[in-house]
Amino acid sequence: MNYDLVIIGGGPAGLAAAISARKKGIKDILIIERDRELGGILNQCIHNGFGLHLFKKELTGPEYAKIFIDEIKELNIDYKLNTFVLDINNNKELSVINSKDGFFKIQAKAIILAMGCRERPRGAINIPGSRPSGIFTAGTAQRFINMEGYMVGKKAVILGSGDIGLIMARRLTLEGTKVEAVAEIMPYPNGLNRNIVQCLEDFNIPLLLEHTVIEIKGKNRLEGVVLAKVDKNRNIIKGTEKYIECDTLILSVGLIPENELSKSAGIKIDPLTSGPIVNDSLETSVEGIFACGNVLHVHDLVDNVTMEAYKAGEKAFEYIERINKRKVIETNRVRLRTGNGIRYVIPQYINTDNLNENLKLFYRVNNIYRGIEILIESNGKVIKRIKKNQVFPSQMESIFLEKNSLAGIAQKEITIYLK
Repeated sequence: MNYDLVIIGGGPAGLAAAISARKKGIKDILIIERDRELGGILNQCIHNGFGLHLFKKELTGPEYAKIFIDEIKELNIDYKLNTFVLDINNNKELSVINSKDGFFKIQAKAIILAMGCRERPRGAINIPGSRPSGIFTAGTAQRFINMEGYMVGKKAVILGSGDIGLIMARRLTLEGTKVEAVAEIMPYPNGLNRNIVQCLEDFNIPLLLEHTVIEIKGKNRLEGVVLAKVDKNRNIIKGTEKYIECDTLILSVGLIPENELSKSAGIKIDPLTSGPIVNDSLETSVEGIFACGNVLHVHDLVDNVTMEAYKAGEKAFEYIERINKRKVIETNRVRLRTGNGIRYVIPQYINTDNLNENLKLFYRVNNIYRGIEILIESNGKVIKRIKKNQVFPSQMESIFLEKNSLAGIAQKEITIYLK
């Protein structure tokens, strides 16, 4: 099979990228989705709060997804469900399998990676104790309740204050489960402030900062957990142990981009984001393979995922046009580095000669900071500065870099840092 553009993942990123690419003029597009329907994680996110930035109204996850699924069908974009990509090579050839077609290969001119992310499981955080039933990642519990119709337990503790965990604290409460506490190992919550208020404070669910689970009790079914306070180095403070009886432990301890296919294609991975290293066109280190959404870096808002995916679709179109015309572009490649207080920045490279618009940079800080400045500097010269009242690690930040500010940069590096 041959396609101009293959998009791996039929969630919000994949759908938006396909729509954008089709509207730019790519006719031969295929979306590959491993689940039974399009929409991705949005299908199980039945709470509202989606689309505030893009549509200026509150939508549930399925409502948000339906807007894009309907448009995919209107544009007659091909898609395959229950289909799994086994491998990609650096020639943009995909090895694919499903129960209808069996094993087959697809040759693409360009590929967009939109596989999303997965949750860190219990094994990633090394909680000691036996392995009883009743321990779920937050997303698994969410799917059981919202899509499969199963209740996961009657009395729960949630470890981690990521957004899915906070939302599940409210969801469990509404379904009749008693949520005893949300424990967070860091001295600050890891979810959006609106979720802290709406999901915990509104339901009087305690948030225990600088606490973690140190022991799991129970053989066949979870009977309880032992929580303890930690110091600034995240070591257990002896004498602070507290036993909480519960039959369910929900883990909301971080998300990791689905990067196995990225690695199989030989794409360079950023150790800080666990996603591909990209340039300002969202193109990875393998020419013609692009990445967007949570497979690139974990986003707070689906609106930002959609906008990023629109851009990926447009840039894939430009790439296909270029190779069809056998046109080669010479670029001045500049490395974007992080300095004091900045955990990561996307993109990691900028092709300054190829920019046709101002560039939006996304970054996360590594701690809570108040009354600071964000500076972008090259060769000792500050090319952009912006004041911030406060920034949090749990919230993605963005800053615009004007195209004309990059003109004549002699050095091959730009640094973004806090002051």
